[in-house]
Parts: sequence; C-alpha cells; structure tokens
Amino acid sequence: MRRLLLACAVLAGACRPAGGPPPFTGPVTLGGRVVPAAALERGRNVYTQYCRPCHGDSGDGKGTAAVGLVPPPRDLRLGVYKFAAVSAGQLPRDADLARTIRQGLQGTAMQAWQVPDAQLDDLIQYVKSFSPRWRSETPGDEIAPSPDPWVGRDSEAQARGTRVYHGLAQCAVACHPAYVTPAEIVAFTKELTGMELHEIRADITRPVAKDSDYGFKILPPDFKFNPLRGGDTPADIYRAIASGIGGTAMPTWKNVLPESDLWALAHYVRSLAAARDRPVN
Repeated sequence: MRRLLLACAVLAGACRPAGGPPPFTGPVTLGGRVVPAAALERGRNVYTQYCRPCHGDSGDGKGTAAVGLVPPPRDLRLGVYKFAAVSAGQLPRDADLARTIRQGLQGTAMQAWQVPDAQLDDLIQYVKSFSPRWRSETPGDEIAPSPDPWVGRDSEAQARGTRVYHGLAQCAVACHPAYVTPAEIVAFTKELTGMELHEIRADITRPVAKDSDYGFKILPPDFKFNPLRGGDTPADIYRAIASGIGGTAMPTWKNVLPESDLWALAHYVRSLAAARDRPVN
C-alpha cells in the first residue's frame, strides 16, 4: 500500500504543470478572503484547462499559445487589470473577474469562456494567487452606475456627448482621436469651460500612444475602428469611462464629470462604434 501511495504521488507531481505555484497545503488569504487549499487546487485544474495555453503555467502571459498574439495575454503576476467597476489601479472584485472570463474581451484572443458555475469561483481565486498584491490588498469599492438619464433620447445624448468628449473632457487633446473639426473643438471648449484653446496637435485625428503599467505603450482606441474590449452596451461603456482603464493613461472619471455627462459620453462612444459596423455604400 505504501508503494502504491508513493507511486500515485510521483505520478501526480509529474502531471502537475512545471513552473506553476507549488501545491497549496493550507488556506491562503487573497483580497481579504480566506481561501481553502482545496479550492485553490481545484482552481489550478480549471486554469490548466481554460487559461494555461495563453497565460502560462506561472501566469506570466507567455503560454505556448501566446506567441504572436496582439495584444499579448495578461501577465497575471502584476495584479493589474484593465476592466473593472472600481477606480483604475485598484484590485477588481470577483464579479469583475467573472465578467471578463464569461464575456471575454472583444478584439483580443481572450474569448468568452463558459466556465461552469461550480468551477468559476475556484478559478478566480487561483488566478489571484499569481500576484502578491492579493495577499496584502483588498478590492476597491464598486463604482455602481446611476440610472441612465438619456433613455429614449439618443440623439440628445450623442449631441451632448460630442461636446463633452471634445470640449469638456478633452479626450482628443492628448489621447483619443477627434471626430469633429479643430474649429468645433475650440468652440466646444469655450462653450463648456470658458477657456480659449489656442493650440491643437497637428495629428488630432489619430490616437497617441501612451505609457502603461504593462511594460509597453498602449494606443488608445479609435472608436470608429477598434472594438470596445470591455463591452459595447451603454452600461459597459459607462463603466469603462467612470472607472477608468487600469494600468493605462485612462483615468477614473466618476465624480469628475456629472453623471449625465458620463452617460452622454457612453452614448456618443457607442454611436461612433456603431458607425464602424455600418456597411459602406
């Protein structure tokens, strides 16, 4: 019997992916939650099935299937996440990680995974184990959406969003493309801020690559050409604007802009994305 148990242990070790975390022998506190070792080991198995080919054994984003992927798979060891309903840079809630897993990220190799409900939480806890941030920090407070004040008034929302995007939030000044003329940008800025805008970058119709926490520059999306990775409903876009995009130059706009303007921006960005999908006559 002893030899049989020893053989099983050896085989189990041989089947365990090399380079991953060592076996969990006791509970681990992750994000302020005590997670049993058994749950983490179950999560390891689920991760191996769904995530390991791209994110790698150690969560570094360098799995065997990651070669040539643009954008590259997330390095889970950083504990930095782009899409979550928390202030940019804070750790996401479990619901945020579940949403990314279940919905995927549009325009990337991260597809929507229908992980069974019984396995999803174990997978999320195991993913957390790659980054030391989860052992010392807790998730940020949820940025919950307010009711959309523009329901049934899309044209009004888009008109307001056009002005907020170009004149108040100044989205095109240093990051995203402009979708109106320089003269309109000057007029919208004067209208909404009272400021005179004397200089506009020459390449205003193009996005500007910005530094990120991921080790490479990121080009902000051109909404008429690039997919909305965090989702394309007004609520999805509101969440991205209000919360910001973690690890990038996109800041948190919640409590900076009025709620009606956050929603107007969401409707305007959605209209730009919808124009991308219209057939060219």
